[in-house]
Amino acid sequence: MNTYIGVIGGSGIYDIEGLENAEWVSVSGPWGAPSDQILTGNLDGVNMAFLPRHGRGHVHSPSTVPYRANIDALKRLGVTDVISVSACGSFREDRAPGDFVIVDQFIDRTFARDKSFFGAGCVAHVSVAHPTCPRLSDACYTAAKDAGITVHKGGTYLAMEGPQFSSLAESKLYRENWGCDVIGMTNMPEAKLAREAELCYASVAMITDYDSWHPHHGEVDISDIIATLTGNADKGRDLVKRLPVLLGTDRAPCPHGCDRALDYAILTAPDARDPAMVAKLDAVAGRVL
Repeated sequence: MNTYIGVIGGSGIYDIEGLENAEWVSVSGPWGAPSDQILTGNLDGVNMAFLPRHGRGHVHSPSTVPYRANIDALKRLGVTDVISVSACGSFREDRAPGDFVIVDQFIDRTFARDKSFFGAGCVAHVSVAHPTCPRLSDACYTAAKDAGITVHKGGTYLAMEGPQFSSLAESKLYRENWGCDVIGMTNMPEAKLAREAELCYASVAMITDYDSWHPHHGEVDISDIIATLTGNADKGRDLVKRLPVLLGTDRAPCPHGCDRALDYAILTAPDARDPAMVAKLDAVAGRVL
């Protein structure tokens, strides 16, 4: 199998010098339209796909991002490894605006999103005890270090619904009682769906602010976030363009089993499965169905 890297993030991430055969393509699937067309190309011999999570022009809020359609579209393209690049707030003094965190755990506080490809007619349960791929996360960490980025390996991401930022009480709860490291609005259910689709998934959290807990930084200000985000986009692009060489063109099976997550996950007996549901799962679960 060949490596095919999919990057979900903002517009600044996919403007990469040296991307060959760049083309915006439309991908249709049974879960609706993805956030936007997908920019495909080749970098250092490795196929790449860039999907603007919020759509070009930022037309989707965190709650309206079509997460299932996005993951399904990447799977249909042949993507094997998904890198999530997203803005976040920090709960830690030593994880400052401009720093990156390679997330390895999540607490999901979202409530207005479809969180699974499976359901009535085809029931499945996958493990997200370890929701990110260590192999892919290590590659992102190495790429960040090589790019001179201040990066922290490991951390818990609190996924909130949004679109509003946290209250002071919520921020203190997540920081002091729950031990979270960063907060964002988009990595859930994205990570869960990637696992259901048997895709390796890594989360690169780009810190833009200290949320509202910090006594000397005031409330979260969107203008400050945008200013930091602009600088972070340059760093994120440097990270992403180093990944093809690190991951290589030839891809062995994931040593952590991400690409075999459905081996024992589907519980509905074959003769009891809804044909319409099975048809919708042709890309996501076609290997086992």
